[in-house]
Amino acid sequence: MARITESVCKICRREGVKLYLKGTRCDSPKCALERRNQPPGMHLRRNKPSEYGIRLREKQKLKRFYGLLETQFRRYFELASRSKQNTGEVLITLLERRLDNVVFRLGFAPNRAAARQLVTHGHLTLNGHSCNIPSLLVKANDAIAVKNRKGSVDLVRLCLQSASPRIPDFLAITAQEPPAGKMTRLPTRGDMDSHLEDIREQLIIEFCSR
Repeated sequence: MARITESVCKICRREGVKLYLKGTRCDSPKCALERRNQPPGMHLRRNKPSEYGIRLREKQKLKRFYGLLETQFRRYFELASRSKQNTGEVLITLLERRLDNVVFRLGFAPNRAAARQLVTHGHLTLNGHSCNIPSLLVKANDAIAVKNRKGSVDLVRLCLQSASPRIPDFLAITAQEPPAGKMTRLPTRGDMDSHLEDIREQLIIEFCSR
């Protein structure tokens, strides 16, 4: 996940969809996309987007949803394209398996940026070992747990109390004190975050393969 230095609300406005970069705030009346549903900038182009532009926006939407740099996204696409399975589905599976995404979807953090920070600051363990690599790909039956220390547990407990996350089918909460979860199986296209269910991965493949 890349560090975003500009207003993240501008990113949602540019893509025309809620990317939930601010967590639950995106569902509140404060959401900038609800108040100003148009791309940022003074000079707005009103002409019909080109075929290239349509494919570019789909790729940018997926990349920014998971908070990746272009180089990182291209690396995942190359991994997916080597697979004998459907490239689009494999790409989404790889992105869903990122440790920071898994931490977010378990409800341990309010958004993916906070989940990345939780990982890099060493608050979590993977299979009993300390792990601070947000891009690490979680495998089936891997266990993710919050370190049993007050600061780490309080951070995650605060998030769990302030929101009621919908845990996807490929993940499961295995303990409450300290909070812990497990990837029961590898995610599929159907396990993708519901906020991005309408993504057209075929357009992304066409763009990246050109």
